[in-house]
Amino acid sequence: MPIILSRRSLLAGGAGVLALSVPGLSRAEAGVTLRAAKYKGREDNLLRAAGQLDTPYTLSFGEFASGNVIVEAMNAGAIDVGSMSEIPPVFAAASGARVKAVAIIADDVNNQVILVPKDSPIRAPSDLAGKRVGYVRATTTQYYLARILKAAGLSFADITGVPLTPADGRAAFDQGAIDAWAIYGYSVPITIAASGARVLVTANGYLSGNYIYAARAEALDDPALSAAIGDYLLRIKRAWAWQQAHLEDWATIFSGAIGVPRDIVLGQLRNASQPNDLRPVTDDAVASVQAVADTFIELGLVPGPIDVAPLFDRRYGDLLAKSA
Repeated sequence: MPIILSRRSLLAGGAGVLALSVPGLSRAEAGVTLRAAKYKGREDNLLRAAGQLDTPYTLSFGEFASGNVIVEAMNAGAIDVGSMSEIPPVFAAASGARVKAVAIIADDVNNQVILVPKDSPIRAPSDLAGKRVGYVRATTTQYYLARILKAAGLSFADITGVPLTPADGRAAFDQGAIDAWAIYGYSVPITIAASGARVLVTANGYLSGNYIYAARAEALDDPALSAAIGDYLLRIKRAWAWQQAHLEDWATIFSGAIGVPRDIVLGQLRNASQPNDLRPVTDDAVASVQAVADTFIELGLVPGPIDVAPLFDRRYGDLLAKSA
């Protein structure tokens, strides 16, 4: 069973993390501990299901709810490696956080949408003018909402933007306190099933589909930890290949871990815009994060100018270019 850690305990040094090691390791191998961030039910269960937990080092997991907190924990020295959207690296660049983006994740964007109530008169993004629109501040939802508005000839100044946590957003949407809701993940199918909400537009075409695997800069400076991070990334890549070949099995495992009905999990897996994969850093990937940074500068959320290129470290390119 995954152990959930508080943000305070992680930033204090990660005491009590779930350690996953292999019996019989030599002392030298067992002396390396890689501290990886995970999201509820994901990385540890996926690696286990795919047979990828036989690491030649101790692997410990700390559970997080967002990429921004993972960056904070890395900068505090509590976590060595973890995944996130393209948004947290922008804030890392703005704050000077000691974090490096080391790999690119291909992930779903069909699960990031703008929802409206089933009987709403809103039929197109241009109809959002003058409406109350909920979103999660400083996340992909704010980014793709800004891009969708711009494509419709609007801006945040033309709507009443309401920053809300996912839980508060669901309550506001159900109560009619907002007219539309930019949201992601399992909140989407669960809300649709509960209220008949409609998808106004998905983020497909507005988000790149790229996410980031990042590492603590000091961990990359340590040869043993750097090697462990490379091995871990390759295991994640293999595990995602297993997932794609075993969607039904993974849906059973993941639904049990997060408490979401299996049919909803399986439906989202099958409806994904692209299968999960782990890829090398490319110039296009760097340019995509730069575009995110430029948008957040326009929104006044981070001071500019920002050059995101120094955030990226391409040392694992050859490794990740190999087949899983």
